[in-house]
Amino acid sequence: MTPSRRQIAGKIATALPLLLALVAGPALAAPPKPLPERFDVAVTVDDLPDHGALPPGMTRLSITRDHMALFKAHGVVEAFGFVNGANADDPDSNAALDAWRAAGHPLGNHTATHLNIDRAASLEAWIADLQAGEPAVTSRMQGQDWRYLRFPNLSTGATRERHDGAAAWLKAHGYRIAHVSVSFDDWAYTDAYARCAAKGDTAAIKLMEDQYLKGVDDALVRMRAVSLKVYGRVIPQVLLTHVGGWSARMLPQVLDRLDAAGAHYVTLAAAQKDPAYAQAEQWLGGDGIMERTARNTGVDLSALPPALSKPVDPQGLCR
Repeated sequence: MTPSRRQIAGKIATALPLLLALVAGPALAAPPKPLPERFDVAVTVDDLPDHGALPPGMTRLSITRDHMALFKAHGVVEAFGFVNGANADDPDSNAALDAWRAAGHPLGNHTATHLNIDRAASLEAWIADLQAGEPAVTSRMQGQDWRYLRFPNLSTGATRERHDGAAAWLKAHGYRIAHVSVSFDDWAYTDAYARCAAKGDTAAIKLMEDQYLKGVDDALVRMRAVSLKVYGRVIPQVLLTHVGGWSARMLPQVLDRLDAAGAHYVTLAAAQKDPAYAQAEQWLGGDGIMERTARNTGVDLSALPPALSKPVDPQGLCR
């Protein structure tokens, strides 16, 4: 039986979408998502060799080795570690520092006892603590460039006397300041994680994980927004993290998020060649350099995405 015109038209209508797809091929596929704009970031790690309480099953050496393996896997060319020399007083802590250097990453000074310059009895007392922190670094950095200081709590001095006095001493002794531009406040979770892990409170740990990772996502969005607002461009960033149990647990996901955001890992020296870092050294106080610059140049950040928030304070968990 010869098919009718209606039957032929129906078959053509049914086959037409398939024929168009075969002819058009990839042109009909959904367009690929644009890649994120790349930005340079130096990784810095505070409070070596030990930060906060130890969770069950972890040692200072195992935490350090976990960090080293993750940095290598993600192509972090340099993780600059900052040492509190007074904590390098037991075999596990010393082994952690040695492992850091064996992996090829440098060490700098974070003072002996993590002494905030504004809480020291005097500028001279703070300088003495800084000098007391040097041997743990210099003994492992012979022939290497180690004269970087990370100010404890990022405070560079709240008064002109402290700020300018510290700056003059550091310059005279060949030190450079290791600044910070972005941080995820991992330190706030370290002791809570150790407590919750010891109690086996998986619900509290899950709550902290979710809150922390949202904070990482929010901080990366804000980082770009603040940099564009203050400088009109995304400056090379310096990330602050810590060498604790919480950081070791969360670092895989943090680095995944940095990679997805467009991070290109560089050295601390390379990042701080940008003039934004030298500009920030004139101003008192703490915080990251972008917020400090905004505060001192009258740039209003109030309309930008919010900074890190902690609806649940980790300090109150698992007590």
